[in-house]
Amino acid sequence: MDTNITQLHAVTDAQIPAVHRTVSKREVGGDDARVVMLTQTYPSAQAEVWNAITTQDRISRWLGPISGDFRLGGRYQIEGNAGGEVLECAESDRIHITWEFGGDVSWVTATLTSGGENETTVEIEHVAHVSDEDWKMFGPSAVGIGWDSILLGLTLHLGSGASLKPEEAAAWMESEDGIRFMTRSNDGWREANIDAGESEADATAAAARCLAAYMGVESGPDA
Repeated sequence: MDTNITQLHAVTDAQIPAVHRTVSKREVGGDDARVVMLTQTYPSAQAEVWNAITTQDRISRWLGPISGDFRLGGRYQIEGNAGGEVLECAESDRIHITWEFGGDVSWVTATLTSGGENETTVEIEHVAHVSDEDWKMFGPSAVGIGWDSILLGLTLHLGSGASLKPEEAAAWMESEDGIRFMTRSNDGWREANIDAGESEADATAAAARCLAAYMGVESGPDA
């Protein structure tokens, strides 16, 4: 087994409980928007975490090949994923970007808070206009599983400096480890959805449909 995949295996089970997940609503531009938030504390200095999430070479090692410029007003593009504009960049503390994918525009904010010399809390907030129908169909897992995967990559990178090629990451997601990770992430977002006021039945059904979609499995409308 590849060394980096072995290291990924080692951090997988600890990653899900290391992340705090919340779901909420907010008005953006006069319309209701859905908000998913992930918070994780890393045993790394704030400057190190900031460098990892805002430097092209570092991002490419844990998220995927990226081009562009992470400065105020600059644009970026993650290969095969989202692109957008840097709307705010407060050195070492906060970066606010548009997240443009498939013709849709949403907003992502990463906020860093130091808890000491070697402790940094990262808060990721993703705000998107989502129809009530789409939310009921798939719930927060639709973006939450992806963000859990992104934070897993950051955890691996900060912990060991390891990096994964996109094809390695894709293969891992289809492995037993990857499926277990997606399932546990999905369970976490189901609970966050219930905590935000969704009925247990609707949250469970949405989570089941979303996980089936991630795994490429057909699910009925009442799944």
